[in-house]
Parts: sequence; C-alpha cells; structure tokens
Amino acid sequence: MSEEDQGTNSSGDGPSSTHLPPQQITPLTWFNLIEIIKNRKIDFCQWLTRLFTIIFGILYIIPLPIFGNVSSFYSKTFLAAAATSALRLHQRLPNPSFTQLFFAQLMLEDSCHYLFYCLIFIYCQPITLALLPVELFAILHFASFSLTLLESLGRNNRFWIGRVFISLVEFQAMTILRMAAVAEIMIFPFAVVYTFAGKASLLTPFVYYRFLTLRYASRRNQYTRIMFAEIRLQLDHLSRSRRCPAVVGNVIHKTIDLVSRLAPPIPPPSN
Repeated sequence: MSEEDQGTNSSGDGPSSTHLPPQQITPLTWFNLIEIIKNRKIDFCQWLTRLFTIIFGILYIIPLPIFGNVSSFYSKTFLAAAATSALRLHQRLPNPSFTQLFFAQLMLEDSCHYLFYCLIFIYCQPITLALLPVELFAILHFASFSLTLLESLGRNNRFWIGRVFISLVEFQAMTILRMAAVAEIMIFPFAVVYTFAGKASLLTPFVYYRFLTLRYASRRNQYTRIMFAEIRLQLDHLSRSRRCPAVVGNVIHKTIDLVSRLAPPIPPPSN
C-alpha cells in the first residue's frame, strides 16, 4: 500500500477511519520447530525427560489426592533424571570404550556425576531433600531449551507466560546453582542418619562421599567448591563468636580440619 493510500485511509471523519487493520500476531512457524527437533533429537529428548523430572518431583512433593499413593513418583523422578544424565553423557562422550583414558574422562563429566547420584537414591528410602538438586537442574536446563523452541516459533505474544518463566529462571540461574550445591552438601548428613536408622545401605555414605568429591572437583560447575568455602567461613566465624561455647567451637574446628583433609585437589578450569 502506498503512502497516499495510507493517508487516504487514515484521514477524514468517515467510516474509512474505523477500518484500520488490527495489529497482527505473527503466525507460528511450526516448520522451524520441527526442523530443530529433527536436527537436535537428543536435546529434545533431554527436554522431555527434564519435563518429566519436574512433573514427577512436584507430584511427590505436593501430592494430589487423585493419584493416591505418590511414593512411586520419587523413583520416577530419579529415573527421568538418570535418563537425562545418560543422554547428556552420550552427547559428551559418543564413542565409549573400555580404556583407562575413557574412564578418566567419564569421571570428569558432570552428567556422569548425576547419573551416579540418581543410582544412589533411587533404591533408598525417600529423602525429599535429595530431589532438590535434580529438580533445580531440570528447571534450569528445561527453561534454556524451551527458549530455543519458542524462538523457533517466531516472536509472538501467544506464549508470553512461558517467556516470563524462562526470563525468571535465567535471572535466578546463579541462585539456583547455589541452592543445588548447598543441597548436595547437606544431603550427606541425612545419608549418614538414614544409614544408622536402617533406611539406607551401609555403603550409601561412602558412595555419596565419592559423589561429593566428584562435584567438588568438577571442572564445569564450581559452585560446590564455592559453597563449601562459604560454609567454612560461616562456621569459622561462628566458632570465634563469644556466644559460642568452647566445646562447640572445638568441634567445629575439628570438623573443618577433617573435611579439608578429605577434600580432593582442585582441578584446572575447563577450557
């Protein structure tokens, strides 16, 4: 339409001024979405398993009467999270081999750490806190790929709620990672208590300690090391407080020394 036509339609007091075309919503480009799913099949499968992880975790933490006994959602959450970790591990190391080098590379991968983590708790008595790290990581990465899928559909206002959710998650990404790291650390005392209570295997604390050392030495996610350092500073400050009894302060210092000796060496940062 020419500028003259636009001027004609937008001027005057007649009916023509009431027939302005409404603002159009950009049509959804489903072809782009399908192409992304075809080209990134494993990423899309991880997106689905993360969605199941989130749903099953919520249904366990906030049970609904229509589902009756929701204890099965606990194991389903870890099954979905384990599937996500296995798919991610396949992406990172697509050519497995029974060699020492491959095993060393395997132990460096965060996805291997969390596959290990899921196998630890899937057969234990439910520890609700153990769901927190897998739920937080699922939300974080689910939002990331959801943005990719929404962008492939074109910019429109139909999914504004989804975009607000994604923006909120991305804005709080650092907080989410810190919360997951704190949960990883705090689960260890629960694992010990559950072992003495007969609700977990005798090997659980030792296996979980191995998981914690892997997380502490992670090349890609340093938040476990950061939170260990921050907790140490807080405990050290508490032990030096005048209100802290000498016995408690002594226990805190001995605990800090023990944990420091058990900590693995810090690896070089990942490229």
